[in-house]
Amino acid sequence: MPRYSYGGQALIEGVLMRGRDAIAVALRHPDGRIVFATERLDSGFHGSSWARLPFLRGLIVLYETLFVGTRWLVRSATLQAAGTGEEGDEGVELGKGSIALMLGLTLLAGVGIFFLLPLLIASATTSNIQNGLVQHLVEGLIRVGIFLGYLLLIAQASDVRRVFQYHGAEHMTIHALEAGDPLVVDAVRKYPTAHPRCGTEFLVVVIALSIVAFSLVGRQEPLVMIGSRIALIPVIAAVGYEILKWGAKHRGNAVVRAIMYPGILVQMITTRQPTMDMIEVAIVSMEEALRADGESLPAESGTLPRNPMVLHGPAPAGAEGAPSVTEAEAGLTIDPPLPGA
Repeated sequence: MPRYSYGGQALIEGVLMRGRDAIAVALRHPDGRIVFATERLDSGFHGSSWARLPFLRGLIVLYETLFVGTRWLVRSATLQAAGTGEEGDEGVELGKGSIALMLGLTLLAGVGIFFLLPLLIASATTSNIQNGLVQHLVEGLIRVGIFLGYLLLIAQASDVRRVFQYHGAEHMTIHALEAGDPLVVDAVRKYPTAHPRCGTEFLVVVIALSIVAFSLVGRQEPLVMIGSRIALIPVIAAVGYEILKWGAKHRGNAVVRAIMYPGILVQMITTRQPTMDMIEVAIVSMEEALRADGESLPAESGTLPRNPMVLHGPAPAGAEGAPSVTEAEAGLTIDPPLPGA
């Protein structure tokens, strides 16, 4: 069993696995093959003493996850569009500035919809009630309603449902790794699609913390309440990350399990039972993440065929047998098949 807790992210027809010092991506090419690439983690803070400090480490992980995940989400969508003959080009690549702009706009919309909109609605509907706790309770309930409604709405789209299936495959593969099982389909498929370190569970923790944190601010002038929502978001995220790690570590305790159970319930929306070929993609992603970190594969693993992606540009090898990628790279080409081991 590896010494690091691996995590991941579902992509368009693929899975990204995040390891100690690198990420690995495996995608199902439109022609049916599994293609993969690895990339060293280098956010400027990664590996530094700052990245190990409680509370600050959560913000660094969140930044790396958002930036790297967005870039690979775009790449995975581009590969599928190019491979199916739709409008798209394998040479299209978003630069750092474009990704930063996309993330900024997404975060701005998220703050507006999930934090400020509930505040405005709650303030308007409880303006005649003197007890400020009522406003915060109503605000929290509205936030929960918007969050769950959003997930249920997007889950109706067939493409999103496939992403949720890959999300389930990612979790099942991590379960198998943590249990010391071989990374093969028959061993992985017996595990649940929910996982205690899931990003969905993190969001549930953040929403719960926001209700507590914003109630401490109390009923203030409108600008003060709006400013407090924005200013407290990184604080809530940092605390939420530590709670998530603590909860995952102590999940054997019945009380902790009960407290964190809402996060597992929400994963019933954001994960779906994957097909066998989806599990294969998740397994390849995990195996390449282990190799990139210099970890040994579990016994009987490494049997699935795969093809390395070559992303054109000046990139040193990130791991033996797997091409590394940088932000400057663009264009996807597929090398001849390689054996899994």
